[in-house]
Amino acid sequence: MMRWFMILTGLCVASVCAAAEVTAVVTDAAGKPVADAVVAFYDGKTTALPAGAGGKIVQKNKMFNPKVTIVQTGTKINFPNEDTVRHHVYSFSPAKKFELKLYAGIPADPVLFDQAGVVTLGCNIHDSMVGYIYIVDTPFFAKTDDKGKAVLKLNEGHYNYQAWLPGQTKPVVEQKITIEGATEVKITLP
Repeated sequence: MMRWFMILTGLCVASVCAAAEVTAVVTDAAGKPVADAVVAFYDGKTTALPAGAGGKIVQKNKMFNPKVTIVQTGTKINFPNEDTVRHHVYSFSPAKKFELKLYAGIPADPVLFDQAGVVTLGCNIHDSMVGYIYIVDTPFFAKTDDKGKAVLKLNEGHYNYQAWLPGQTKPVVEQKITIEGATEVKITLP
């Protein structure tokens, strides 16, 4: 009996855990690669973050670095200021409204991003400073490189995917897809 259980469990685990490399190729309407686009795949099973998951967005040379950040809901982000001038970081976005009043160095507390959506960052002192945080309810996400490509490892199965560009308030492409082995997903953004 135990032997059959082990065989059946092994088959089940093998079929559920079959990982596939998915390459998302994102282009604009003219066919040119799009850098810093976000792609996120949803399988209907949100995975919780480990306790204490966090990240950082550095302010240096009066810019947010990285300009586009993707995180899962529940992530805390710190905003260290590495410039010689003080910054006043804020967001009025529905997904997360916050304000880090004029400061230098590292703020005392990181900001918790607990709702999926798009957050646009600004600085009250330096109007040219703009950054973006895309918050997702999935562990399957990536940002495209300068060739418009993002590579993810996904289990085979059914997914919905979203693609988003900085400056947009919501995903600009949403589609369903079935992953069966290595897959290339071509996404054209307006």
